[in-house]
Amino acid sequence: MSEIMTRPIPAPAVNLESKPFFDAAEEGRFLIKRCNACGQAHWYPRTICPHCHSDDTVWAESPGEGVIYTYSVMYRSPTGPYAIGYVTLNEGPTMMTNFVDVAPDGLKIGMKVKVKFQPTEGGPPVPVFAPV
Repeated sequence: MSEIMTRPIPAPAVNLESKPFFDAAEEGRFLIKRCNACGQAHWYPRTICPHCHSDDTVWAESPGEGVIYTYSVMYRSPTGPYAIGYVTLNEGPTMMTNFVDVAPDGLKIGMKVKVKFQPTEGGPPVPVFAPV
């Protein structure tokens, strides 16, 4: 199958904790959280570090590059096939995402990918990943 995958994405819920992330996404910047106490980067961005439970976390800009850890292609969809999966960012965290700009049979575990921002239905853009 050689069709390039796309699909509409509903708007995410934005709260006080995630607002800086989505504000940066509107500008095309990808942010992750980093803990000043233990030095670990983490995803999903939240105030409390999931590694050491410190609240000394800061927003850090990321190039949004990583590799596909795993994925699954959904063929039974009214909008056509789409793929979801996990990307391990170069900074260490692994995040769930959608894949775009690639045919379903073009994905491979270990493939290098880079973040893009996809518009949503009535909300801020969300990160998706495309092959490098």
